[in-house]
Amino acid sequence: AGGGSGLSVPAAPGRAQVFAAVVDTFLEKLVAAGRAHQQDDGCVSLVWALLNPCGVLPSQEEIQEIKDEGNLEQLFNSLDKIVEEAKNREEPAWRPSGIPEEDICSAMVPYLLKHRAYLQKMLKEKEEENRKVAESVLAGRDKIAELQQLIEAHKCAWQ
Repeated sequence: AGGGSGLSVPAAPGRAQVFAAVVDTFLEKLVAAGRAHQQDDGCVSLVWALLNPCGVLPSQEEIQEIKDEGNLEQLFNSLDKIVEEAKNREEPAWRPSGIPEEDICSAMVPYLLKHRAYLQKMLKEKEEENRKVAESVLAGRDKIAELQQLIEAHKCAWQ
């Protein structure tokens, strides 16, 4: 048994539904303006010409095709996801200050510092790798010098 009154609160319409309603309302008004355009030569004619220079209204099927082609449902869902993720952020979103030099610095400095730290890490790794290679080369040279002395000793002993 639920403790409520039995009435459910309707969910808020999704962005896609709101967009569809706005487009439908706009089209209805555009069609109405088109009808008024046929009867009036004044301001409505000018608005009609600006909104619809070809003079042909798209059909409901064409509008639906455009909506489907644009994959609006997925885009609106993606936007909703971004909005939800932003709600959990502790830090405020970045806003431009109006001074381009400061804005670019505030955006680039953290990136450049991170990149510098990465480059310093890579430099240390390469220096360590070079040190090991240098030790290996020196050990190889010592071994060669030893072998040359051994060859000389054998050569002298053989003669």
